[in-house]
Amino acid sequence: MHQFQPYPVDLLEFNPFTKIGNDWLIITSGDEQKANGMTASWGGLGVLWGKNVAFIFVRESRYTKEFIDNSSTFSCTFFDKKYKNDLKYFGIVSGRQEDKFKTSGLNLDYKDGTPYVDEGNFVVLCKKMAAVPIEEAHFLDPEIKEKWYSGDDTDNFHTMYIGEITDVLAR
Repeated sequence: MHQFQPYPVDLLEFNPFTKIGNDWLIITSGDEQKANGMTASWGGLGVLWGKNVAFIFVRESRYTKEFIDNSSTFSCTFFDKKYKNDLKYFGIVSGRQEDKFKTSGLNLDYKDGTPYVDEGNFVVLCKKMAAVPIEEAHFLDPEIKEKWYSGDDTDNFHTMYIGEITDVLAR
C-alpha cells in the first residue's frame, strides 16, 4: 500500500474542469467487507451550507449507487494519466458481474472505514449531506434529455450526492 498524507483542502490547486471532466476519477463507497467503484467525469468541488463539499452524479442503474445509498461516506480518487485504461475499465464494467478491483489489479485502502483506491494521487473523502434525484421536470433546457438521456437511458437519470469533505489525502 502507498503512503498517503493528510493534505489541507485550502491548498488544493488544480483545474476542476480538466481534473474531473478530462482526467476523470473513481468514486468508491462501501465498507471493508464489500465496496465498489465507478469512473466519473461529472462533479465538482465548492462550498455549500458553510462547508467544503464535493458533489457527484451517479445514474440510478449503477451498482456503486447501492453502496453510496447504504453508506454515510464516499471517496473520489484522482490518478496519474498512466491509469486511464483502468479508469475506462471502471466505467464500462459493472461490479455486479465481477470484482473490478481484483480484475484490474487496483487496490482498496481505507481511512476511517471509507474505501478509496490506493493507486491514486490524491483522494477526497466525503460524508454524505444530501442525495438529490435529478428529474426530467427539472430540465430547463430540453436538449439535456435529448443528449444525455435518450435511447436505452430514457428513464435512467442521475442522483446528485453532496458530501462534506472530511479529509484530503495526497502522496
